[in-house]
Amino acid sequence: MTLNDPINKLKGVGTKTADLFSKLKVNTIEDVLSLVPRGYSNYDEPVDINDATFGSRVAIEAVVQSYVEVKKVRKLTLVTCIVKDFTGSVKLVWFNSPFLKNVFHIGQTYVFVGTISLRKGQLTMDHPEYYTRQQYETLTSTLWPIYPLTEGLSNKTVTKVVKSALVLVDDMKETLPEQIISQYKLMPRKEAIRGVHFPENREAVMECRKRLIFDEFFFFIARMRRVREKTIKAQNRYCINDFSLAKGFIENLPFELTKGQQEAVDNIWQDISGDTVMNRLIQGDVGSGKTAVAEIAILSVVGSGYQAAFMAPTEVLATQHYMTLLRDFENYNIKVALLVGSTKLSEKRKIYESLAAGEIDVIVGTHALIQDKVVYNNLALVITDEQHRFGVRQRTVLAQKGEEPHVIVMSATPIPRTLAIIMYGDLDISVMKDMPSNRKPIKNCVVGPKYRPTAYRFMGEQIEMGHQIYIICPMIEAGENVEAENVIDYAEQLEEYFGNKAKVVYLHGKMSAQEKNMIMDDFAEKKTDILVSTTVIEVGIDNPNATVMMIENAEKYGLAQLHQLRGRVGRGDAQSYCIFLCSSDSKQAKDRLEILNKSNDGFHIANEDLKLRGPGEFFGVRQSGEVLFELGDIYNNADILKMANEAVDYAIQNDCDINLPEVDEIGISL
Repeated sequence: MTLNDPINKLKGVGTKTADLFSKLKVNTIEDVLSLVPRGYSNYDEPVDINDATFGSRVAIEAVVQSYVEVKKVRKLTLVTCIVKDFTGSVKLVWFNSPFLKNVFHIGQTYVFVGTISLRKGQLTMDHPEYYTRQQYETLTSTLWPIYPLTEGLSNKTVTKVVKSALVLVDDMKETLPEQIISQYKLMPRKEAIRGVHFPENREAVMECRKRLIFDEFFFFIARMRRVREKTIKAQNRYCINDFSLAKGFIENLPFELTKGQQEAVDNIWQDISGDTVMNRLIQGDVGSGKTAVAEIAILSVVGSGYQAAFMAPTEVLATQHYMTLLRDFENYNIKVALLVGSTKLSEKRKIYESLAAGEIDVIVGTHALIQDKVVYNNLALVITDEQHRFGVRQRTVLAQKGEEPHVIVMSATPIPRTLAIIMYGDLDISVMKDMPSNRKPIKNCVVGPKYRPTAYRFMGEQIEMGHQIYIICPMIEAGENVEAENVIDYAEQLEEYFGNKAKVVYLHGKMSAQEKNMIMDDFAEKKTDILVSTTVIEVGIDNPNATVMMIENAEKYGLAQLHQLRGRVGRGDAQSYCIFLCSSDSKQAKDRLEILNKSNDGFHIANEDLKLRGPGEFFGVRQSGEVLFELGDIYNNADILKMANEAVDYAIQNDCDINLPEVDEIGISL
């Protein structure tokens, strides 16, 4: 066997298992070795039920008190039973596991491992692991890997396959120059790969992950330097000096530009009238008015007879941008078109022809804008929104659709400037921190589950005043695949509570783009009152009439993502509110959420989050919403990011041999 052999060369891996692994982009034996655990289970001594910390993973040793009940709830099979120790009782819940009815019997004692929460006054543990006391004792001295999974693929299967692949780990090549490994005291790559799967202890995990995260950051930064070298040399083919159309637009705005907006506009005008191509990041906090700046940039280019492209990460957001441009450019002789994956084929053909003929001035869309069939006439400006959701390659391909067009990247991710300079090494940076003067600061509160009825009453009052509500549904752990049902359940509970006083709808990631757009359009047109959603609404949704955002299980999300979600309200003249509902009673969870409670400043929040994080994050599932790299986290691993940046400088100064692909082969996901 070799590292390049397909995964089914490993013993016990058949076609069906190989197909499941391919969904994780694991196709070769080397891919298996590179599938790094997303966290680790460490099995501590069981605690008394009444001493268990809400929201944290714990072990309890308890006796089965009730018969196992199996019932169908729509597409789900729920399996439940009650267990107790001498301090209290817990309701155990499993999804789609009816065989457990024959496993547990009254009077048996097991060790159950999971997260305890309080639900309708009852302590509950969802989908717990279960062991006999003897089985459990064999686990307590070891860290066990938790791998990324897909439906049908268990952690046990992945662990077994990884063990089989490890016989070839010594064949893996070193990726870094020896000088870098020596200078920065890094462990060899093959040792890091071996150790990250089955570490001896926590310290070993940290060292192994440090090396692998360093690699990820190092090569990302090196590639960014190469992109920047090429763009610095790129001559400005679209030199624009006439800004009369854009200035007229600014004069007619119903508000004055903030200081940050004006500075960003000045930067853009200076760039596009200069000798070299513009490559600029507009980094603005949620609600700081980045879209207005984008519109001014578009008018600056279109006013000189050129085309502009505006790319968004989702169809919902692309459609929203399209509608905004149609509204704001209504009095200008500008042709705006929308191109997304769900656009009808006949309409796509018309758009392709019109774009190529120069009849469309502004095209808004998703990755559909970079398909081979799309040909531009004179593309002078490319804007990408929420750029960290695009691969660098996608941005590069879109830019290559024109002859070195100007590029603007917009991001609401509040990255501290020191890290932003490293992260966006190929871009000049404009930061917009101030908010429009008509925006009222959002009022926040961090509360426990007992506050939920009060929150519902408050929502009812807001609905009576004509306002609308967002609720982010409780997060379900990856691998359970019940996200959609969970949203539906929650929406049905709300319908039961509000009756005919409120129209409740739900939204989740498994819906088609057409369904999502229809639901969002109805919400924007005030046809519905409450939108229950997963974090699919996180980015860019703009409804000035929505005044309340409630986030269930807020402790499970990263602060940057929570700040993004909060930014869906507070976009109109009315006072807005954000309720962070915390199901954990751990001090760390409450301290983190308290940062959001006290501040609406995304950059302050990012810096405070950076201070709070520590190496302990390695041992659990990473906070969602901030995953810009496969392994690294720019907050949690800021020290490694800075070290990798320094190492790239060292490599350049010392002529180290760094094997990098060409720019158009870049596929790193930011």
